[in-house]
Amino acid sequence: MSPARHAVFGHPVVHSLSPRIHGAFGAQTGIAVAYEAIDAGPATFADALAAFAAAGGTGANVTLPLKELAFDLAATRSERAERAGAVNTLVRRGETWHGDNTDGAGLVRDLTDRRGLDLRGRRTLLIGAGGAARGVAPALLDAGIPDLFVVNRTPARTDALADALGEPGRVHPRHFEQLGELGEFELIINATSAGRGGTFPALPRSLVGMRTVAVDLSYGEASVPFLAWARAHDVRDVIDGLGMLVEQAAESFELWHGVRPETAAVFEALQARNASLVTAD
Repeated sequence: MSPARHAVFGHPVVHSLSPRIHGAFGAQTGIAVAYEAIDAGPATFADALAAFAAAGGTGANVTLPLKELAFDLAATRSERAERAGAVNTLVRRGETWHGDNTDGAGLVRDLTDRRGLDLRGRRTLLIGAGGAARGVAPALLDAGIPDLFVVNRTPARTDALADALGEPGRVHPRHFEQLGELGEFELIINATSAGRGGTFPALPRSLVGMRTVAVDLSYGEASVPFLAWARAHDVRDVIDGLGMLVEQAAESFELWHGVRPETAAVFEALQARNASLVTAD
């Protein structure tokens, strides 16, 4: 019997670690996994997804810049996908796609279980208002963050995300130009793709306090510019998106296969691999 077909869609997606992660989960659980990376931009995503389904595709992950488009293409959606307004996991149900969002659960599990952070009481700054930010914001609120400040280059998107979250007493949309007025944060999360270009907009030093932890939802080279800024300003700890990637993948794997894989060994192997690549450079 041939394994069920799964894939990750995004642009660019050639360097995605998702095929490696799901292959490791399959080996661990004894489940045959066929998982590929499919490059598709916003203009070609719908056709590429339809072709994938016609060829027997039964599940897909969705990354930048397609998460909000995936939300629109899903015939049905989970509650957490509805709250996010973005989909990163698709499950084939008959002739249609069911959309879910595992990003928020993946981030919170990485920060709390793996990193030992207590998110309750942490004043938080979320930079970005696209699909990645939408995916994690509801889970951060559920984890007990008292005040979530959201900034983005496009004020309309910031306001739209704040409105969608529906908690005006806890969610505070702000303009990028107001960053210098916001004071210190105990958690700063970069949910933008700005680092993919090798640079990151200058942020004021006033955002950083003694307890500040900086998190980039990207991993690898894309996370370097923001985390370099954080290190230069002496944040308490820096965290890239590798742990979140592994944890959200485990959530997706369980949705597709009905088995939840263990993540610790997979994360440690990928972290060691990344460290060896940096050393080799």
